[in-house]
Amino acid sequence: MKIGVVILCRYNSKRLPGKILKKINDKPILEYIIERVKEVFDNDSIIIATSKEKSDEPIVRYCLNKQINFYRGSLNNVAKRFIDASKSLSLDYAIRINGDNLFVDIPTLKSISDKLATGKYQFVSNVHKRTYPKGMSIEGVDSNYYEKKLRHFTEKEDREHVTLKLYKSPPSNTFFIYNKEVKGVEGLQLAVDTEKDLNISSEIIYRMTKHHTQYNLKEIFEIYKKLMI
Repeated sequence: MKIGVVILCRYNSKRLPGKILKKINDKPILEYIIERVKEVFDNDSIIIATSKEKSDEPIVRYCLNKQINFYRGSLNNVAKRFIDASKSLSLDYAIRINGDNLFVDIPTLKSISDKLATGKYQFVSNVHKRTYPKGMSIEGVDSNYYEKKLRHFTEKEDREHVTLKLYKSPPSNTFFIYNKEVKGVEGLQLAVDTEKDLNISSEIIYRMTKHHTQYNLKEIFEIYKKLMI
């Protein structure tokens, strides 16, 4: 059984163009994400899924330079790009992380990986009911199940939003993970989607006194609260 992570990203974001490679402390956002994912997975189990569009060439160059796996697929059919990237690494279970998720929660990533490793679940997610901040969304799927399900993604929104269909009609063997420990973070905006988000995220990282991978949800939220005073 092989479990891995597919990081979905594109360069030409409408609200914040080039955000995936924007730097905080001279390090691109994508690198922060990869470093956090590498706390759970090795390099051979991580792949960047971007598009075939010319605008995504900077992401490809970055991956080549850093020797990171990458896959180029459809710009708009993100669901197909996701599963095709998964298949290119021969993943039995693929964990989806978005390129704006700068603060992937490492303990939660490990928990979702562990659930998938039991072989009991076709869909595992921490997104249901939004008990985690936006920007810490982690979803894992059985690759074979997802590929079969893909043929029913007839609506444009289902192809653009990778797991939307699975929330509309979850498989019977679905497991949802909820945050019950850190109160006040429900739906908090920590995804890097706008210039304002980038500034807040940058300030959080500037205030870290340890390597960013040593910070979990609770510690990141503590820094965030101090920023908002």
